[in-house]
Amino acid sequence: MSDRAGPFADASAAAPGFVDPQVLLKIQSLELRARHVVEGFWSGLNRSPYHGFSVEFTEYRQYSPGDDPRYLDWKLYARSDRYYIKRFEDETNLRCLILLDASRSMEFGSAGYTKFDYARTLAATFGYFLTTQRDAVGLARFSADIDHYLPTRYRAGHWRRILVALDMPCTGQATDLAKPLEQVAERLSKRGMLVLISDLLAPLEKLELSLGCLAARGQEVLVFQLLDPAELSFDFIDPELFEDLETGRKLYIDPRTVRAQYLARLQQHLNEVEKLCGRLGLTYRRMTTADQLGDALGEFLRSRLRSRDRKSEIRGRRA
Repeated sequence: MSDRAGPFADASAAAPGFVDPQVLLKIQSLELRARHVVEGFWSGLNRSPYHGFSVEFTEYRQYSPGDDPRYLDWKLYARSDRYYIKRFEDETNLRCLILLDASRSMEFGSAGYTKFDYARTLAATFGYFLTTQRDAVGLARFSADIDHYLPTRYRAGHWRRILVALDMPCTGQATDLAKPLEQVAERLSKRGMLVLISDLLAPLEKLELSLGCLAARGQEVLVFQLLDPAELSFDFIDPELFEDLETGRKLYIDPRTVRAQYLARLQQHLNEVEKLCGRLGLTYRRMTTADQLGDALGEFLRSRLRSRDRKSEIRGRRA
């Protein structure tokens, strides 16, 4: 699992405005859901010991040795006792493509909403945050292929088109993780950030090669593996008919007789996913649909900070 330490680790716990997923996903508007998460996160961050970090995502960044002192904001220093300088357009721009799994397995849900509804809310949260920061955001919905693609842009109306695409229902059947990633790699000509949101319940043989190809091209990849709590516990009791959402195959199963084997195979799969991401140096976070969406936003913002700092370091070496 990813290290949760850092400036955003306690933000959700400190945020009285955070909305439980059970309540949040009853809101019809995806944009309103996303706004609730982002504003609740900032509210918690401003109430926590790390409130100073919120300014790093607005108009300033922390002073680094070598920066021109003429751009120091002394009024902000008087309030925060920290040195900040004005950020310029080339420092703030980020290109982020969100890859959303829209296969049929994402339609499972045991809490009154599905993994897909949670996943597209998470995608909308990232998109809303990026748009407010004037970053370029795009979307690739996929199952066996990419079924909807919006390139990374920041312009009037683009955010609305992303919301429309996120509102579309699942249309795919089986999940093919490798092929959509290969299709994405062919379309990308500039470096940026890729955010993969999927249950990753698919064979992993080709996934490592596809993700490794993206990382080798300089893309920063964040992987959010999303599962329903019932998939992790398999706490069903009575024998009943189970249906594979992707193949339509139906099996009559007594959960008590298969639970141990199911949980062992699932844990093996999850371990392989985590190790794969570790080998490739990717940010990996496993979540359930019962988790606060602000936790994922904190992980995303930490990666955003790391990406920005690396760019600053590269500029410093070139100067």
